Amino acid sequence: MLIIYIVARFNRPKTIDWSESFSCNEKTPFGTYVLFDRLKDLFPGAKIVAYRKPVYDVVTDDSVKDASYVIICGEIDLSKTDYSQLIKYIKKGNDVFIAAQYFGKIFDRNLDVTTAYNYGSSHNSTPVNFLSHYLNPKKSFVVDKWAGNCYFSKFDTSSAVVVGENANHKANFIKYNFGKGSLYLTSNPKLFTNYSLLKPQGAEYAATSLSFLKNTRQVIWDEYYTQGDAGAQSPMRVFLSNPALQWAYYVAVFSLLLFVLFEMKRRQRIIPIIEPLTNSTLEFVNVVGQVYYEKRNNANIASKKILYLLEHLRDEYQFQTNKLDEEFIEKLTAKLGINNAFAHEFVDYIKYIAVQQHVTDHELIELNKMIEKLYIQAR
Repeated sequence: MLIIYIVARFNRPKTIDWSESFSCNEKTPFGTYVLFDRLKDLFPGAKIVAYRKPVYDVVTDDSVKDASYVIICGEIDLSKTDYSQLIKYIKKGNDVFIAAQYFGKIFDRNLDVTTAYNYGSSHNSTPVNFLSHYLNPKKSFVVDKWAGNCYFSKFDTSSAVVVGENANHKANFIKYNFGKGSLYLTSNPKLFTNYSLLKPQGAEYAATSLSFLKNTRQVIWDEYYTQGDAGAQSPMRVFLSNPALQWAYYVAVFSLLLFVLFEMKRRQRIIPIIEPLTNSTLEFVNVVGQVYYEKRNNANIASKKILYLLEHLRDEYQFQTNKLDEEFIEKLTAKLGINNAFAHEFVDYIKYIAVQQHVTDHELIELNKMIEKLYIQAR
């Protein structure tokens, strides 16, 4: 059954992609592969160059001189900087041809250009024609799939020249003159796609429309508004642009996720709770203290406390503790910052306790108080 399914999927008729890409790399109905490939016939001797850069980057390029600029896309929305540079480029004597269904806010603001779509048409497409008496105004061009149903609902009639209109006498092809060059705007980009050019009337209309441009040394073909910036590509674009590869990628990711979740649930063992080690230091101190308390050897305790104190002074302050003389007292006062009288009293008491064979509880408590006082004053 699996083999039969794979064979059936492999041999099934390929579905037609009717997405409006307007890309010169697409051979789908609404791609522009045919037009881009045959531009050399419309502009003999001209160099055809495709750019995937914004308008500003193209027209400010020093190599783009004496060139006609062709933009065919679904919608274009220039920035203020792009528009101002484009107008400067046209004023130098260059022609610009833009075919789009939506021209953005900047064209609306500066040229009062707004488009609309004839959704209520009972026909598959609205016929279009040119108005010049040199081009037979009575001849209409019809391409189905609603290729001619978009028109200019508003534009500056005082500065625009209507080049073509549809059967409802709505302008769909207008021209603006700026300096030595011209800006051509058409609202029917589908008339320049592969589907339209494979029909006699569509091919004739596209060739006639582009013939309004000057025959320059080079023709700039825009791909930025159909494919995006060339620097923004990634390997994933190849997968996501192809439906079969796109679904294969999604299935692979989903399967990998299921595998990870299943394996995580199946193989991960329960982590045992390990009780932290208890701190028995306090218990140890209590036991040792109880032993010393029961033996009542105060002299031994006093000797150890003095020994630990002197070791602390050697390690922390580098004292010489072999002689508890006047020099030792001066260092004790200087380094630890304790009172000089207390230092003398402390040293004398240590000397007294050190030679005692028997130390009373009172003397041991007094020694402990003096040591604690020393630590406190030394902080």
